[in-house]
Amino acid sequence: MKRPPVIVLDNGASTIKLGITTAPKDVRLVPNAIVRSKGDKATYFGHELAACRDFATLSYRLPFERGYLVDWDAQKAIWDGVFSDQVLNVDTAETALLLTEPYFNLPNIQEVYDQFVFEEYEFQSYLCAPPAALVPHAPLFGQPAPACTLVVDAGFSFTHVVPLLDGAVVWRAVRRIDVGGKLLTNHLKALVSFRQWNMMDETHVMNDVKERCCYVAADFAADLEACRDARRRGAIVQEYVLPDFSRNRHGRVRAPDDARADGEQILYMANERFSVPEVLFRPDHIGLQQAGLGEAVAQAVAALPADLHGLFWANIGLVGGSTRFPGFAARL
Repeated sequence: MKRPPVIVLDNGASTIKLGITTAPKDVRLVPNAIVRSKGDKATYFGHELAACRDFATLSYRLPFERGYLVDWDAQKAIWDGVFSDQVLNVDTAETALLLTEPYFNLPNIQEVYDQFVFEEYEFQSYLCAPPAALVPHAPLFGQPAPACTLVVDAGFSFTHVVPLLDGAVVWRAVRRIDVGGKLLTNHLKALVSFRQWNMMDETHVMNDVKERCCYVAADFAADLEACRDARRRGAIVQEYVLPDFSRNRHGRVRAPDDARADGEQILYMANERFSVPEVLFRPDHIGLQQAGLGEAVAQAVAALPADLHGLFWANIGLVGGSTRFPGFAARL
């Protein structure tokens, strides 16, 4: 019997990463949200957001809340577009599905996953697994993957430290930090709104600022001191030119030799560049009484058999959007 094509769908709380085995190099990224644009006076479902022209003051309806899928109507509307001829162009009844689910997913939510996949879309078969469980099958650690690996998954809602032994998650050693990409963006919005421009309604713009400007400091105290010193401040400060959607101009970091044009609004990014990602390593900076990422990794390894500690320390892999901050891997 011929095997059906398999759709691989990494159903993140912010972004869906998907592809199909018949076209393994054609990987798509789709926002996992229903977005209302006040400027365009239009509503965009998932992949349709690429057609948006005015990203100012967007309103988001997210299927995920606090890391768990709770709005199934919104998720179905987004998945309908993903499976349509506008993205994958597949007949779900003739395919299988590999789907990711949140860590420590609740049993009642898992049951809804099963009903959704088989009753709404009639997939022939499907496998649901947490993201880290699929890492041994990816080239992150090479092939074959080591028997002992530790995955740091810095996602949209949380950051998880997940040990894998022979490809299986060691659940008793998994550690979670209640800091993710969403919290970091909101923290940056609050800082900028207090110090410069009111950006509390500009989630899309501030997420772009975070991705373009922020980095993880190797020495937080030294960089903070440099921002206070006028002579050294210039090495850290960046100027982000806010977008002008009426002229179809997107936001950008201004180069040192780039002349300032009339009417440009500038966001000056100084210690915000490194103080926002620092929350991953020091949650107490914003009042969260939790272990930072370095301590969470140490706690996860300590919960494993002592004779395997060295193997886990030697094989730490990074996945998730927040791990892409410059300096993240070196700091960890």
